[in-house]
Amino acid sequence: MNKATLQQIFSTNAGFSALALRVPVGIIFAAHGAQKLFGWFGGYGLEGTGGWMESIGLAPGVLMAFLAGAAEFFGGLALVFGVLTRPAAVTLIIAMLVAIFKVHFANGLFMSNNGYEFGLALLAASVSLLLSGAGKASIDAIIAKKLN
Repeated sequence: MNKATLQQIFSTNAGFSALALRVPVGIIFAAHGAQKLFGWFGGYGLEGTGGWMESIGLAPGVLMAFLAGAAEFFGGLALVFGVLTRPAAVTLIIAMLVAIFKVHFANGLFMSNNGYEFGLALLAASVSLLLSGAGKASIDAIIAKKLN
């Protein structure tokens, strides 16, 4: 990878406000990923989540559970610390699009019916971080400064 590409990955257009978005959204993603991967926070772990994923047509289920869980867990941690924020956001955007359209869309908008409003909010936050970058209070900002 050349220096210009690295500068694009680590650059940020945001000030300190991105921190207020990154941290809570990152915690939410990491917790949901931990449910899928480790069974923490009342989750079902890889086997249980994999079985459910197979039941909705995402096969092989354990692999799909691992991919979704890893995207959410490690992507969420990346957001919290503000490191590789843009690549993490792309991964989380894909995860949310799959969740919205494969799981929640048919149920309508509202969460009370297992709808897609929560996924849509996380999708919007991920798109925002993709566009703005991690902000000044991030590891990405430190790396970008060293690349310049």
